Amino acid sequence: MTEETGPVAPTLLIVDGANVVGSVPDGWWRDRRGAALRLRDRLAQYAEPGVEGVPGPLEIVLVVEGAARGTGSVPGVRVADAPGSGDDLIAELARAAAHRPCVVVTADRELRRRVLAEGARVAGPRTVHRP
Repeated sequence: MTEETGPVAPTLLIVDGANVVGSVPDGWWRDRRGAALRLRDRLAQYAEPGVEGVPGPLEIVLVVEGAARGTGSVPGVRVADAPGSGDDLIAELARAAAHRPCVVVTADRELRRRVLAEGARVAGPRTVHRP
């Protein structure tokens, strides 16, 4: 915190749920909501310490779509249900975070291009898929 600017907002980590879940062939397609729940619970452990290359504390938003909607938030991870395209919601969240540090976790090339144009940084799924 500085006297002129006040408290510094934690880095916003936006996770492309469908893309990150889909990056590991563990049978996620049989239970998309269960896969989103497992990802959400794993993400919660990173809220305070951060992830590789992004020190904590983090404000984590997991964006889910389709059958994964309704996953629900937990302490440390806010789950955002995309009403349509998850990519569109992620780009919108990155745009709204232009005033603070923001990292989007995805391997989707087009989405990476979109959020980089909004001033966000990008990281690959392995950032949050560590054993």
